Amino acid sequence: MLWQQKVVYLTTNPIVGSTTSQRMVASAQPTEQSGIDLPQSLQTVDEFEAWQRLFVKEGSYEFVRGRVIPKPAMKQDEVFITDFLLRLFTKTNAYAQGDSLLPETDSYVDGVRKRIPDITYLTAEQKQAIRRGERVSTLFAIELLSESESFEDVTDKIQDYFDAGAQLVWYIAPRQKRVYAYTSATESVVYKADATLSAAPLLPDFQFTLTNLFA
Repeated sequence: MLWQQKVVYLTTNPIVGSTTSQRMVASAQPTEQSGIDLPQSLQTVDEFEAWQRLFVKEGSYEFVRGRVIPKPAMKQDEVFITDFLLRLFTKTNAYAQGDSLLPETDSYVDGVRKRIPDITYLTAEQKQAIRRGERVSTLFAIELLSESESFEDVTDKIQDYFDAGAQLVWYIAPRQKRVYAYTSATESVVYKADATLSAAPLLPDFQFTLTNLFA
């Protein structure tokens, strides 16, 4: 799904250069997880990305209705799952046609929400839209469940992806060796043991057994 609003670089606006930047600094609050001060009064994705360009040197952050949310780096034990999925995707027809499955790539929901799925599916058309400076929303998001995530965190992410037009969301629980496959914000199927998981109908040839995923 393409979110048609063009990227606007607020730092070129003299009003933003003063008023918004001052608001960023004045409202900043420290956070242990990120190690930097996080602003509390940003209202839009544009303001959030302007803050990132000014103050963030490393690390990833999501933005949801005024909240700046640190995105933890991928852990080493999650690398194997990610590597398995990315390698498997290269064998699909979608990959042959120019589509990509990418780790930790921006997915825009609307003007006040921006998510970063652990793994993001982008079509060839969406990648061309990004080259033109457009914001895009993934059709298929994959998340690896973190021990620090609450039930509310999970449901909020799933809702955001479907609000943006996603057709499929997988939530992978490595410790439980299960995958929760959502086809809407309220409909899901749990896969475990030696079950076969498929991304059909979106990606019909992207499928595997959970035994191989968690090997």
